[in-house]
Amino acid sequence: MHEVSFGVLDHDTDNLWIGFSRESSVDINAEVLFNSVYDVLGGYIHPAVGASINTGGDTSKVYAGLRYRYELDNGPFFGLGVAAHDGETKLVQADKKALGSTLLFHIPAEVGYRFSEHYSASIYFDHISNGYTQDENEGLGTLGMRIGYRI
Repeated sequence: MHEVSFGVLDHDTDNLWIGFSRESSVDINAEVLFNSVYDVLGGYIHPAVGASINTGGDTSKVYAGLRYRYELDNGPFFGLGVAAHDGETKLVQADKKALGSTLLFHIPAEVGYRFSEHYSASIYFDHISNGYTQDENEGLGTLGMRIGYRI
């Protein structure tokens, strides 16, 4: 294990990638970043697994994927993976996203600052959608703050 992160995220944030919001409330996010598997262009690719649990009964998700991290003392972290969710696939309620399928693409982006060898703080964004592989593809984005602890 390389790092664990915990955060609080605004669920289905309005006017980000998607442009509109149907769901609300707050997500509690936890993620584990494993030791790097490749050194690429001065950064490292890490396997990652995580979950965002919605506190208001809206869509929650679990995800896995690869993260590219390039760090000086601070720097951007981003990656690509897949997510599975417990939300709706079709539009059945005006206040629930129609995500099209249960298995979705997961695109995270993170910019942070490492305070010490062990601790960091970051602004975290992620997006899940089916990438227009289904008729319904409203997508869902979250935005918030995370604290990381490098092991």
